[in-house]
Amino acid sequence: MNSSTYLSAATFMQRNARPLDYARWQFHFEDGSVEQLLHTLSYYQNEDGGFGHALEPDCHNPFSSPIQTWAATEIINEIGFRDKTHPIIVSILSYLSSKEHFRDDCWLSSIPSNNEYPHAPWWEYDNDSTSNNRYNPTVALVGFIIRFADANSNLYHLACRLAKDLYTSYEAMFSDLQAPKKPEMHTVVCFVKLLDYLKQTEAKDIIDTSSLEQLLRLQIKQCIPSDRNEWETKYICKPSWYLRSKNSVFYEDNKAMADYEMEYIVKSQLTDGSWSIPWSWNDYADSWELSKIWWKAHGIIMNMLYLKGME
Repeated sequence: MNSSTYLSAATFMQRNARPLDYARWQFHFEDGSVEQLLHTLSYYQNEDGGFGHALEPDCHNPFSSPIQTWAATEIINEIGFRDKTHPIIVSILSYLSSKEHFRDDCWLSSIPSNNEYPHAPWWEYDNDSTSNNRYNPTVALVGFIIRFADANSNLYHLACRLAKDLYTSYEAMFSDLQAPKKPEMHTVVCFVKLLDYLKQTEAKDIIDTSSLEQLLRLQIKQCIPSDRNEWETKYICKPSWYLRSKNSVFYEDNKAMADYEMEYIVKSQLTDGSWSIPWSWNDYADSWELSKIWWKAHGIIMNMLYLKGME
């Protein structure tokens, strides 16, 4: 890993990162402990087991929501934590089991109380059921449940049923070869997460993981733009959204762009050690400035983990 890239990133983290993201940084790059990281993460968890308090920086809602709880599961998976008995995991499963914010066989991507706090426009709740994505974050949460819940629990059986139903409906959307449909990049990420969780548990009887993997290989190639100039100015998905190392099943299909992303990360680092955030909010200017710093810290962690995994 380029030492100047690392040192610049480390300087930004020490100066600007919130305690949680600095604990993540220390865990991955400075021999920090998993105990300290989880202890810091626990301050974002509410009594009902869900997460809030701007854990997902685009939503400052302090109350529990599926999307912020999903953000917590991402950190747990990121560090490879697997203890099913840990209080944080047990409480997350309790929140999901309560079916709070669960409608029409999915966990809502936005909830009514979001509107009472600073948030990005995409987390606005407008009482229109179509504003909630059926797959995001439900598919990823289903994977988490299958990975950590008791196989005899009602929640586990619900997750298994949802995994089958959601994958069946999703696969059917792309079955018409005469009128190919472009996949939505965030939804593809959720199915990549589901595949990862299923492989961790070796639960091959829930859905056909080979079929899912094949579909994702095709869709990831569609999602990653071939025009590298778009990387400079647009909010687009990059190979790092779907793979973290050359050992990934998705690497060979996207080798050229995945290798290029390593070069791009190094050359596009800003003088303060961070990377640009290619989106912004329309409202809540002061809150957005704070969230932008949090996103930069998260982006640093993701970019440095990518360089570490690929090299």
